[in-house]
Amino acid sequence: MFKGFNIKYPEYEVILPQTHMSFNVRSLNVQEEERLKGSLVTPIRITEHLNKCIYDSITKKPESIKDFNTFLQTVTIKDREALLYGLFHITYEEVRNYNVICGKCEREYPVTVQISNIFTFQKYPGNDVLKKRVKTKLPISQGVSAVIRQPTLIDELNAIKGVGAMAASNLDIVTETLVIDSFEQDIVEQAEPVVYSDREDIIDAYLSLAAKDKRAIHEAYLESFGQYGIELKMKSYCTFCGFEEIINIDLVTNFFRNVYSA
Repeated sequence: MFKGFNIKYPEYEVILPQTHMSFNVRSLNVQEEERLKGSLVTPIRITEHLNKCIYDSITKKPESIKDFNTFLQTVTIKDREALLYGLFHITYEEVRNYNVICGKCEREYPVTVQISNIFTFQKYPGNDVLKKRVKTKLPISQGVSAVIRQPTLIDELNAIKGVGAMAASNLDIVTETLVIDSFEQDIVEQAEPVVYSDREDIIDAYLSLAAKDKRAIHEAYLESFGQYGIELKMKSYCTFCGFEEIINIDLVTNFFRNVYSA
């Protein structure tokens, strides 16, 4: 009967850009890769399994993270990108091949990149990103303000579960609106604004906005929260037409591509 190997998995320390916590993650094993492959069915399963996979790979964490639930409540979506980078970095090869579609001639060509060479990190300057709220007046919808936040993993999971069998196109809207904590509408006859904080109300309100209002919301999020995290950017040159452009590597997509090809 197999009694197990004495394996010391390689580890990698990750400092989270928004909540500033420190974690150590170890490389994935075969069983964990297979479990992730089985999650590629619905967005809910992908999200749940990815969060659990990251949590199970943690070998060292802050004392404040007591269990999986406090992990979901405390880690932001931008923080997860850093943890996923650490997991990707320690599990798979440092040098990877990618196929890029040229932004000019639209032909596909291969590029080879060393991940650590294109990694950048910008730390959130404050001490408690989870409590911060930014109220932004919308330029077109007069008297309406959006209250912006940085969503956590539990915010994301609850929102995805709430949409049920919603079409994939609408699921994108759910993801976009995670950064909105509420809408506030000023009413002339009332001393206090009307507040819409229910997730379905937020989505309905968001869909009714003018395009300029949407841009204002996402610019406010980027300025206050979104710029703080990790990025994987590289300069590439089309092998067909020579066009030069900056490519953003989608870490989640490439992580699952590696899992599936393993």
